[in-house]
Amino acid sequence: MKEAMIDTTNPDPYFFNCLFENYSDILKKKAERLKTEKGKELLSLDKWYQEELPALIQIRSKKHITHPELCKLMTWKLTRGKFRPRLTQLVQTNSEAVVTETSQRAFKQMPDLKSAIKSLSELKAVGPATASAVLAAGCPNKSAFMADEAMQCFPDLQPLQYTLNFYLQYMQNIDRVSKTLNKYDSGNAWTPHKVEIALWTWRTSKILGTEISQNGKIDTCPKDLEIEEMDEERTEKAKRLSRKRKR
Repeated sequence: MKEAMIDTTNPDPYFFNCLFENYSDILKKKAERLKTEKGKELLSLDKWYQEELPALIQIRSKKHITHPELCKLMTWKLTRGKFRPRLTQLVQTNSEAVVTETSQRAFKQMPDLKSAIKSLSELKAVGPATASAVLAAGCPNKSAFMADEAMQCFPDLQPLQYTLNFYLQYMQNIDRVSKTLNKYDSGNAWTPHKVEIALWTWRTSKILGTEISQNGKIDTCPKDLEIEEMDEERTEKAKRLSRKRKR
């Protein structure tokens, strides 16, 4: 049976707002599936990434992230997704000076996403996905995080890839949804990052076996384990392919 997809061609502003408002609740449900300490860490890291890090970047005379912030961002990304200890170790080998200089250059290149992602990808352990997380924290009105769950909401982006060109295709889709939502719901200021959050919420709720209705209520529904296993298999294949291309 064909799996249901969210309508990203004619997005419903009210429903997308319900998704966005339920982000914290769905994240908590995801955290509950993890070991107690890991779940607490996810919630703490996400609050830092969504609220504290953007504020820190904005108050700097020259936008940039620091070495400790990049390492913490990597931990957030891997805790919310699939954890890979090797990446957390490798990202630490970047020097403070290089992280500051490289991220300053990337933010200065915005809104040229292609150039900004290329610059950040010069850092060790940083590919397009991690680079997009940095840009989404500092320029949420121009960029979105390359989250698997958000990308899975676009039929034309299957199977997933983790390349610069694929990220740019993803952003074209995100921008289209953002423009449509702002056309009919300008009061909510739909940035690319906000659209990404709404899509992540929808997809993750499906994986967790919950349903967010049009009135914003979260209901439990039979969890489709087959879909979850299929998603994990697709993601692993895409990441293996991306690693081979880098060699």
